[in-house]
Amino acid sequence: MEKYVRHLVVWALTLAIVLYFVLPLFLRPNPAVELAYSEFLAKTQTGEVTQVTINDKTVTGRLKDGRDFRSYVPANDSSYIALLQAKGVNITVQPSSQSSLWSNLLTTMLPFLVLIGLWMLMLRQAQSSGPGQALSFGKSRARLHTETKISTTFRDVAGVDEAKEELQEIIEFLRHPKKFQALGAKIPRGVLLVGPPGSGKTLLARAIAGEAGVPFFSISGSEFVEMFV
Repeated sequence: MEKYVRHLVVWALTLAIVLYFVLPLFLRPNPAVELAYSEFLAKTQTGEVTQVTINDKTVTGRLKDGRDFRSYVPANDSSYIALLQAKGVNITVQPSSQSSLWSNLLTTMLPFLVLIGLWMLMLRQAQSSGPGQALSFGKSRARLHTETKISTTFRDVAGVDEAKEELQEIIEFLRHPKKFQALGAKIPRGVLLVGPPGSGKTLLARAIAGEAGVPFFSISGSEFVEMFV
């Protein structure tokens, strides 16, 4: 359960970061019109400028037709301020943006720092849990038992004599597949064992592998469903 929560948090943070960068593209207001300094003075002279915001190097504001504009002004020239005052333009002075440089940089870099932190966390988990384990969700977790490790046979299974008789043919298919293929027989792809929990289905399947001398793969139902979750 903890593993699912961890992956859910990773996907949620990734989605939040994507929205952080994508949504402003759709919510961005109309771009400001770029005006030359002379054009800015001319529109101010004709009374087309209604309000302005002055900072170190630029003047931004709004025209009478509702459009936003921006104009670069000389650093040591303040003569246009008298013109704005004479035309009754609403003037706002914006403080220097140097003090907020670090805050803007932190806001921009925060999503990348979060991604780097998550990536380092997953790498550390991969090192602590073994190669390929941290990112192994969605993969089969079947465990292979080779024939040298399988000692279970039908002698270890009791109470299912009828099932053992029906499975003898399957054992022959597994022992000598080429003999049946040469005769044109179609080897079955599998056998479905049905029964309540604890009735010996896994033990019987393991005994089949032991009788036929073939490898045995074991996986629980919850792990099988986990691949699709």
